[in-house]
Amino acid sequence: MFGRSLDFRLDFAVDELSLSPMRIHFFGATRTTTGSLYLLEINGRQLLMECGLFQGHRDESLERNRSFPFDPRKIEAVILSHAHIDHCGNLPNLCRQGFEGNIYCTFATRDLASVMLEDSAQIQRDDAAFVSKKRAKRGLPPIEPLYTATDAEKAVRQFVTLNYDRPFPVCEGLTVTFRDAGHILGSAQVVLDIKENGRSFRYLFSGDVGRGGDDILRDPEPVEGVDYLQVESTYGAREHTPKVDANDRVGRLVRETLDKKGKVIIPSFSVGRTQQIVYTLHQLSLAGQLPRVPIFVDSPLSVNATEIYRLHPECFNETIYRFLRERENPFGMENLTYIREVAHSMKLNELKDPAIIISASGMAEAGRVRHHLANNIGKPENLILFIGYCAEHTLGAQILSGANPVNIFGDPYKVAARVASLDSFSGHADKTELSRYVGNVKGNLKKIAVIHGEESQALAFGETLRGMYPKAHVIVAEYRQIMEV
Repeated sequence: MFGRSLDFRLDFAVDELSLSPMRIHFFGATRTTTGSLYLLEINGRQLLMECGLFQGHRDESLERNRSFPFDPRKIEAVILSHAHIDHCGNLPNLCRQGFEGNIYCTFATRDLASVMLEDSAQIQRDDAAFVSKKRAKRGLPPIEPLYTATDAEKAVRQFVTLNYDRPFPVCEGLTVTFRDAGHILGSAQVVLDIKENGRSFRYLFSGDVGRGGDDILRDPEPVEGVDYLQVESTYGAREHTPKVDANDRVGRLVRETLDKKGKVIIPSFSVGRTQQIVYTLHQLSLAGQLPRVPIFVDSPLSVNATEIYRLHPECFNETIYRFLRERENPFGMENLTYIREVAHSMKLNELKDPAIIISASGMAEAGRVRHHLANNIGKPENLILFIGYCAEHTLGAQILSGANPVNIFGDPYKVAARVASLDSFSGHADKTELSRYVGNVKGNLKKIAVIHGEESQALAFGETLRGMYPKAHVIVAEYRQIMEV
């Protein structure tokens, strides 16, 4: 039986290993959507699935990201599902603290992670400088960044890449296979085939699950023969707006703004959402549904990520693959400009004519988009269009909640621009889509662990799964919980 009295423990020594049974330690993204980190004990070996940055209150984030609840030097390998920072962002710190093993992922994940970790290192440096400046005013010593660009580069050198559907041995008794998760470029479900003490079983980690029917990516691939499942629940209690209406609504909102000679500001995540909205605008332009105005993607990371998208058509669905081969670059138009340089970005502030500006970050918490918001949020002819999730307390969430004024760079700004939000572009499956994903998992599910969702979403999806699988033991994992298999 799986019970709190038998295998739920909060205090333990990871050095106390047992050859049986397999154990999973939930060290992150438990009843929250940040800091994915799971330690596996298999046949006396320690492995990690994911090594993401925890993002929350500054002091808690610093403590959890700097200090691992295990010895990095004893980790044999890392298995990485995809390149989002909340899944891979603490790998440089892990390597800095002594991890020397392989980091297994898909080809596209490696390429995306290389630019995202470099960008994250810059953020760590800037963040440390900001905190150190405040500490200096109190007579306190400066703090070091969590890691440097050199650490990020070292971590990338430890990546070992494999394609989907290619089983590979990781350690004694463990073979891993990546299956397409349809979430972002290169995202994977992680299939673990395990042999220990004379028994064999299959453990599936969903990674982050895509919605299916994506304009760019393939649908999540069904996995067969699964005995144990670890599944995300980001939108485990929520339904998205139907995707079929998304392009029409984007076209209408953008057209109405441009007709009023306004500007459209789109805060967008650099990986996934930026490429999605660029492709949508391209299709609307080809269909004659948008006037020909300048479109700018103003984010070095977005530019780099889009170039990587073009390098990995093996991740595309048939429609966009055929468009790429037979027609043109789906992420490029004559009126589309990608901007890396700060000077060019600053010139956008001088624009008088209608334009569309896509800029990171998607939650408006950092990056160049804050400058564009500061310059445009006070004008009623403009549109601020959010196309992704905004976590609580972020600037994006404040704007969406109707706060007025909002603070940008510490100063109050009146919100006069039109504000709209579309969740149709979300890369995460909603409640129905997650249920369909789990329903497509074939096998005799004995235990299901729900992770990667705010508590209300995770608990709700746990109840959904109990209804779907009354014979399976369903848990909603808690921080530092241990599950035996």
